Amino acid sequence: MGIYGLIGEKLSHSFSPIIHKMIFEELRMEGHYHLFELKKQYLRDGLYGLKALSAKGVNVTIPYKMELMKYLDHISDEARQIGAINTICFKDNQTIGYNTDYYGFGMMLEKNQVDLQGKKAVILGTGGASKAVLQYLIDHEIEQVTFVSRDIEKTKKIYIAFECISYDQVKDLRGYDLMINCTPVGMYPNIKHAPVSKETVKKFKTIIDLIYNPKETLFLEYAKEEGLKSINGLYMLVGQAIKAQELWNDIKIDRYICDRIYEKICAIRNE
Repeated sequence: MGIYGLIGEKLSHSFSPIIHKMIFEELRMEGHYHLFELKKQYLRDGLYGLKALSAKGVNVTIPYKMELMKYLDHISDEARQIGAINTICFKDNQTIGYNTDYYGFGMMLEKNQVDLQGKKAVILGTGGASKAVLQYLIDHEIEQVTFVSRDIEKTKKIYIAFECISYDQVKDLRGYDLMINCTPVGMYPNIKHAPVSKETVKKFKTIIDLIYNPKETLFLEYAKEEGLKSINGLYMLVGQAIKAQELWNDIKIDRYICDRIYEKICAIRNE
């Protein structure tokens, strides 16, 4: 039975074990997906331990998508370009980092028919997920991207080619199409918080929150109340999990399986 899992700091909210269990069932594979909560000082030891146990692969989440890169033997081209990983394969006694957030984000946009060409986007947050989002936007002909950060000077050094503003300034933006939340603000259990105000949200056309728990964050509630297109991160989570399984097992998984798992998860959440 293959060993898989998720490395992160706090993982009680994670839907990943359920999603991967469904993938195993759909593909009639044997595997077990574990949650590995690690403190920063134990990341390298944890990685080597998984390697020693002959694990097939792990996902990586907040806050280690960049931190773990320095311990890997190889990093894929897309992950290197993005500057963050969220998936690690253990193959031929080597650790290889990939970024399947990029593919999952794209699958989510396709599913919700979001056109990027010539559009203007605002990204809230500058962590590992935002890097994958940025690269996808660039690759699909976004016209303009503005970052919103609590540490503008640090952000300007990272994203030299892009406008970087504070949360106080975001309310003054005009003429933008998408706002994408790449921060954990509003994630369970702190569901009464939103990264920006309702007055700010209403200036956009499409609101995307990479958070998937709760199903509808306060940020998305604001969008829904204003009649805007609102998208949570659940389909992205399923999509990146599908891509990770493809990498771990050298297979190709049909899109209908992603749709079916997404529908099953939605049904469970509505029970």
